[in-house]
Amino acid sequence: MIRYNYLKFWIIASFLIAGLNGGSQIASAQDYTNTETETSLSLDNQNFSIFPTAATDQGVKEDTEPMAQVTSVSQLNDVQPSDWAFTALQSLVERYNCIAGYPNNSFRGDRAVTRYEFAAGMNACLDKINQIIAVAAPSAELVTRADLETIKRLQTEFSSELATLRGRVDSLEARSAEIQANQFSTTTKLNGLLIVGVQGRSSNRGDVNPRDGVKDSDDNGTNFNVVNFSYLSLTTQLTPRSYLFTGLIAADGTTKPKLSNDFALSYEYPTDNTLTVTDLNYRWLVTDKLAVMVGTEGVNMTNAFRGPVRVESAATGPLSWLAQRNPILDIGFGHGGIAIDWQFAKRASVQALYTSYTPGNPSQRNGLFDGTTTTAVQLLLTPTDSVDLSLYYVNNYASNGCLLTFVGDECLTATNAPLQTNAYGGTVSWQISPRVTVGAWGGYTTSSIPGRSGSVDTTNYMVFLNFPDLFAPGNLGGIYVGQPPKITSSNLPVGNNVPDFENTGLGRAGGQPGTTTQIEAFYRFRMTDNIYITPGIIHILEPGHTPDSDPITIGILRSTFLF
Repeated sequence: MIRYNYLKFWIIASFLIAGLNGGSQIASAQDYTNTETETSLSLDNQNFSIFPTAATDQGVKEDTEPMAQVTSVSQLNDVQPSDWAFTALQSLVERYNCIAGYPNNSFRGDRAVTRYEFAAGMNACLDKINQIIAVAAPSAELVTRADLETIKRLQTEFSSELATLRGRVDSLEARSAEIQANQFSTTTKLNGLLIVGVQGRSSNRGDVNPRDGVKDSDDNGTNFNVVNFSYLSLTTQLTPRSYLFTGLIAADGTTKPKLSNDFALSYEYPTDNTLTVTDLNYRWLVTDKLAVMVGTEGVNMTNAFRGPVRVESAATGPLSWLAQRNPILDIGFGHGGIAIDWQFAKRASVQALYTSYTPGNPSQRNGLFDGTTTTAVQLLLTPTDSVDLSLYYVNNYASNGCLLTFVGDECLTATNAPLQTNAYGGTVSWQISPRVTVGAWGGYTTSSIPGRSGSVDTTNYMVFLNFPDLFAPGNLGGIYVGQPPKITSSNLPVGNNVPDFENTGLGRAGGQPGTTTQIEAFYRFRMTDNIYITPGIIHILEPGHTPDSDPITIGILRSTFLF
């Protein structure tokens, strides 16, 4: 189930849970220090001294009373092995074994000690004798009356030293606790991920433009090829309750060319192995119940929205992009913006964001507010310990008519006209047992051209079974069956409707003639804590929602290395 201390680990990092736009929720989770007050302390490692930062600005005040309250000149004398007190303590040590400061448990009385050294040893011995008395039966006489008189005399003679030492120990413990609670240093943690996958698909013919019921084209992308994906995340903690998150991706390889199918690997993010910044954001735990994320890269629903327990890791979960999460949660493919996460009840939280696809571009139909922008909100509930439910709403303005989900029918106008979209969806997960989880999601979108008549609607769904620790600890089996977004109806102005444009080139009203079904099965082997091997197979019926295209079968072998 969802653990609601998540706010203190909102890092997330999401190169694993992320889909591939960035962030690393699994690999570099950053623990916030839950501190109400932030007392600034500095540690001088060279001199092993700890002092308030403010004191260094004004000069550290010299301790003029290092040992406190010396009331008699006689107390400045060392305790000699021949002294009564030394002999008395040595006798107690041998009788009650109350000091074991040496490897052979002996108390070596062959040298003089200061009164404070002597008092420290005596204090340890008294504590041990008190423990013996505390656990003894009422009728038992484990400590003789003569020894009790000796102890009383020692306490009287060294009362000043004992009081001073105990006071200084209490002060040291209090200072240590304060330092432990408030210690902080700016550090950067580096985490990494490397994925190498081999994939190939069956030969097939497709009914492509015009879509007229005739299989007229061969798939030219059926050779086996290698797809690699590497990700580095840097988590820099700037204060005890905030950090800067940076993500870098370099990848190569793709499932293209392809016909009308919209299949993509979960780790398919080709950059020609050029290092690309995919995350650059600041995350701040404002209170124990409220977190904020703001940045120019990686501010999107994948990183900002928590989700019901599901295996959506590009590195160790499902093999296809479609099986990662509801496609609605990828709408807009946001880069820069702001997000919040509010835990308003023990079993309920809400997340919200505003993000832009091209926040750094000042030209028309770009920028923070004029280009493709997304506003979204999610309600996350855990009604029982084994059931998680999320409900979400997304409002998106696409300046070119594309929703940017990358899983099918993302461009909903044939003329790249701008679209205003409202999307609704939900995900549920039920942990039937520690070894079986069942879940499902569904989504609906309705879009229109601003100022024009008509709309275009899509639906999607997925049902899945996950089998954690199948056959061995750390292994995972998964079965996913679902439908990528399908245009169920489109009655935009003539010339803009994608289904008929693909059929006849005219763009008249109508939906897509077929329904794509994707069936995915995989099994993840845990080789070590840092190495995983995942073979899998994916079968696609009516690819591209085209009934006359051949089915496609894809075989995949993914290797994952975490560091």
